[in-house]
Amino acid sequence: MILSNVDIKKAIKEKEIIIDPLDESSIGSASLDLSLGGDVLYYPKDGIDIDITKPETFNDLKMISYSKDEIIRVDPGAFILGVTAETVELPDTLAARIDGRSSLGRLGLAIHSTAGHIDPGFKGKIVLEISNVGNKAINLYPGTKICQLVFEQLLTPTSTPYSKKKDARYKSQNTVEGSKM
Repeated sequence: MILSNVDIKKAIKEKEIIIDPLDESSIGSASLDLSLGGDVLYYPKDGIDIDITKPETFNDLKMISYSKDEIIRVDPGAFILGVTAETVELPDTLAARIDGRSSLGRLGLAIHSTAGHIDPGFKGKIVLEISNVGNKAINLYPGTKICQLVFEQLLTPTSTPYSKKKDARYKSQNTVEGSKM
């Protein structure tokens, strides 16, 4: 079952869902918009292939922190890692799905490659796998409403909330992080 705006507001009021900072105008009919933070990770363009068995081939990321008025340029075909400005906390009874916003998708912007699921019990900022699949560069800015969360009620609470998993690689992340494969 997907939560409606009424359900989302109630869950926020009862502190089941915590969004910090919360912009009440970000609550849609059945979703909640999140905005882009200012920290971005770029993969170097040095020609070295990524080898998933060799972390040194994908851990050499360059972080740039942007202020509110600075342009985050996403060239055609580019892939960057961004992060939400908001911190999200989910209870063990709710999961969420992160989706792009239609208006940005129509410009060629995708905000996740495969990581569109947010586990119950997640706490932290959400890392965005941003790509430009269009043929023109897209200029983004910190604070831009870039994605939306759709909340899904579990039939029963999970027995293993993400924040309590011993092997959870990305729990309590406060900034953009690369792969911990």
